Amino acid sequence: MKIVIAIWEGMKIAFDALRSYKMRSTLTTLGIIIGVTTVITIVALIQGLNKAFTNQISSLGSDTLYIAKFPWMMEGNSFWVYRNRRNITVKEAEKLADLSTLAQAVAPTLYTNRPIKFQENQLEGAIIVGTTEQYLITAGFVPEYGRFLTANDVSHNRPVVVLGSEIAEKLFPNSDPLGKRITLGGHKFRVIGVREKRGTFFGNNLDAYAYIPIGAFQSRFGAQFRSVEIAVKVKSPELLDEAELELTGLMRRIRGLSGDKENDFAVNKQVALQDTYQRLTGVLWAVAIGVGAISLLVGGIGIMNILLVSVTERTREIGVRKAVGARRGDILLQFLIESVMICALGVTIGVVLAIGLAKVISVTTPLPASIQLWVVFLGLGFVFAIGLFFGIYPASKAARLNPIEALRYE
Repeated sequence: MKIVIAIWEGMKIAFDALRSYKMRSTLTTLGIIIGVTTVITIVALIQGLNKAFTNQISSLGSDTLYIAKFPWMMEGNSFWVYRNRRNITVKEAEKLADLSTLAQAVAPTLYTNRPIKFQENQLEGAIIVGTTEQYLITAGFVPEYGRFLTANDVSHNRPVVVLGSEIAEKLFPNSDPLGKRITLGGHKFRVIGVREKRGTFFGNNLDAYAYIPIGAFQSRFGAQFRSVEIAVKVKSPELLDEAELELTGLMRRIRGLSGDKENDFAVNKQVALQDTYQRLTGVLWAVAIGVGAISLLVGGIGIMNILLVSVTERTREIGVRKAVGARRGDILLQFLIESVMICALGVTIGVVLAIGLAKVISVTTPLPASIQLWVVFLGLGFVFAIGLFFGIYPASKAARLNPIEALRYE
């Protein structure tokens, strides 16, 4: 109980002292405000990006491998090396599906960008995807209504199409698209289904895709200069590494690569994007820690400075308090409370500014920002860590003052 009373009395005295030196206290807290605002804002951005990235990359599937001409991540001028590789073909995808023992489904895909039209409604920039019925498994495809491509659709190259939700909404705002005949890049296709809404993936609108049989794609849009991407869903996530080795070996055999030749294809997987993303966010963490540490150091030195000045100015007060019975611990606690209160003021303002800044960023830019509860506890940690660390020396100096000499101080 005594310690609670002592802390309460110390807080009242500290508040009076801070109120007496408003400008000095404000300038002292400025470094802490900048540091806390910077650190928490960057943490909020990283947390928001982590959440968005996790949601988006999950659509790739943790148990799905993608065999393509180009790797997802390229360094330097390596694009020109990959550009000269042979295109991957549908026949190679079919051979891979026949030979693989670890693949649950294999879906070759081709892409092109063409306008889509129905009567007077037209959508530019839609992505036409040529694929097989296996895409239903590799991509976790879920129709909102209607159906997806079947094996018969693919084997007979039927002119049928499954629309993304945005295409369906824009071409058929007031009617049911099923059974309607639309124009894809000048060719007629019958709508058999609509895919559920998916959102965006790294800025790419996934709801502006239309899916047709891969044979129909080749006959209408050509395949001579296009490289197929092969999506392979593995039987179990635990077999992913083993499947990667198997698929690499099979592709080398299918493409006739001798032992001394490098792969002329890439096996891409979700973890590659995750590793790259973690390296990028690691840089952000380093920036946050660096800027925050410097700002908090400046703020901490400011706290130490204002308390040292305060000790000098209040020397007689300290002498009087000691003369009437205040112990060394009481004086030490008093100045530590003042240090923590100054720091708490800076951290509180910094947290409020960071929350506001994060919301502004989320509303006005594509960058997500998410402040979680643990950030508040991080702020509390800053209060006690900085306040106690930088307040201990001035507080101990005040506590060690000789009461007689302090009373003589003018």
